[in-house]
Amino acid sequence: MSKMNVKMTVNGKEIESLSEPRTLLIHFLREDHKLKGPHIGCDTGHCGACTVDLDGKSVKSCMTFVGQANGANVTTIEGIANPDGTLHVLQEAFKEHHGLQCGFCTPGMITRAYRLLQENPSPTEKEIRYGISGNLCRCTGYQNIVKAISMAAQTLNTQEAAE
Repeated sequence: MSKMNVKMTVNGKEIESLSEPRTLLIHFLREDHKLKGPHIGCDTGHCGACTVDLDGKSVKSCMTFVGQANGANVTTIEGIANPDGTLHVLQEAFKEHHGLQCGFCTPGMITRAYRLLQENPSPTEKEIRYGISGNLCRCTGYQNIVKAISMAAQTLNTQEAAE
């Protein structure tokens, strides 16, 4: 198969390289551009460990071809931290409220939660559970993940109200 020139903005930086259009986005990010945050889990789109934000939507990068992402704006877990390198409120909440154990699902879970809070800044517990239902965690039982997302939403809403 012939290669195509692929351009996209990843975590605020423009990247460009030759790639086969059917290369999976997860491999393009991890292997070609050394972004190890999104994890390869199931390779079937079920677990969500590979979740990234693509043009304002959560997608599973193990099910997305790089040709589909050409020209797109992609955010991975590496791009969620604050510009000064400090953790985003959501990342702090996961840390503070023990929303992670082994950490394997965490990058995809936080990336999905980040988009969820942009879609719905004040979600109920039920809405959070539904919003992250495409991401599986085998360790936590979800209680602390839901709590962390809820706390992050409250913090973000308080910060926004103060501005």
